[in-house]
Amino acid sequence: MPMTETFKKAKSAGRKLALLTDEKRNGILRDVADAIIAGKSYILQANVADLKKMEPSDPLYDRLMLTESRLESIAADMRNVSRLPSPLGRTLTERTLDNGLRLRRVSVPFGVIGMIYEARPNVTFDVFALCFKSGNACVLKGGRDADCSNRAAVDVIHKVLAGHGIDTAAVTLLPATHEATASMLSAVGYIDLCIPRGGRKLIDFVRDTARVPVIETGAGVVNTYFDAAGDTEKGQRIICNAKTRRVSVCNALDCLLVHRARLTDLPALCAPLAEKQVTVFADVSAMNMLRGSYPDRLLADATADSYGTEYMDYKMAVRTVSSAAEAIDHINRYGSGHSECIITEDADTARQFQTRVDAACVYVNAPTSFTDGAQFGLGAEIGISTQKLGPRGPMGLEEITTYKWLIEGDGQIRE
Repeated sequence: MPMTETFKKAKSAGRKLALLTDEKRNGILRDVADAIIAGKSYILQANVADLKKMEPSDPLYDRLMLTESRLESIAADMRNVSRLPSPLGRTLTERTLDNGLRLRRVSVPFGVIGMIYEARPNVTFDVFALCFKSGNACVLKGGRDADCSNRAAVDVIHKVLAGHGIDTAAVTLLPATHEATASMLSAVGYIDLCIPRGGRKLIDFVRDTARVPVIETGAGVVNTYFDAAGDTEKGQRIICNAKTRRVSVCNALDCLLVHRARLTDLPALCAPLAEKQVTVFADVSAMNMLRGSYPDRLLADATADSYGTEYMDYKMAVRTVSSAAEAIDHINRYGSGHSECIITEDADTARQFQTRVDAACVYVNAPTSFTDGAQFGLGAEIGISTQKLGPRGPMGLEEITTYKWLIEGDGQIRE
């Protein structure tokens, strides 16, 4: 492999990292948070260089953009991670066998975590914080769109690590090339776990190509169902927040399902979206109700492709359903297993929805915009897993550790 030496260095750095005390790791995380604030001009200048290469109308532009307030939030999240309990060395289970052998299952780092992501420079800091706190080295492969930003971020991190005598290979940024991606996905024996964060195309490619273990994250086709017993005022706030808070993120709303009995409430539910210039792809029933109350230039007929699409833009589908069961069937067909929501005052319908909807995060009367590691109290997130084997939903410190069995005896032998 062309990058074998790079991966070897990361593996070696990871072994050393696992030996640091939690106190030492926490101090370094706080120092990196301080360095982010001190170096914000340097980081933002690099980010501007990336932004100049992308059209502001591109849905990824918002993901790519760093601001002073976003850097302050990143630094705050890093400090939060430093305050979390260590995920390492915890005894997960223990027992003594009849023969006197004592068994303990103890949490340990994976070793080296590979991260492949697109135009999201904040991920560089989030992954570092979580991996460092959990004793894992990280190998990062960002996209070309964010390469200047990623390199500035890693430079800030490396300077702090070097100042503490930490091997900087513990945070390795690969070239933003397809060849680097291929090398990471083939790095058997060096990369212990690979996590892709991006669109469906990237995630499918990683899953289908990788020779190293992969956790699928990120792709979010998100639905919200407004039930016959839904509260219109709550619905307005929830739908607008889920759709427009940040349209380019994976927890943003893509399709609104409305019970036929509440179609007359649809104009009120969508009114805040018109103020945000959201284009609505409506089915026939919804279109008939919205025409005349929603701007014509923002209305379009829904097609088969309108459902199951992750828009990452000021666009949303609307479909009319006749029951909660029909809404659930739609979600289980078109959703991606990320986040789904029901707006209802009927407790039985809410329980039915939560039981039957197949997704990592299922909400009742709250927007899907809360699907986020920091919001869940995890400090930050390395990704949002949409698979069922292993971690599911926002992945924090516990989800990027594994375990080993420790067995203590006193000369027993097996008959």
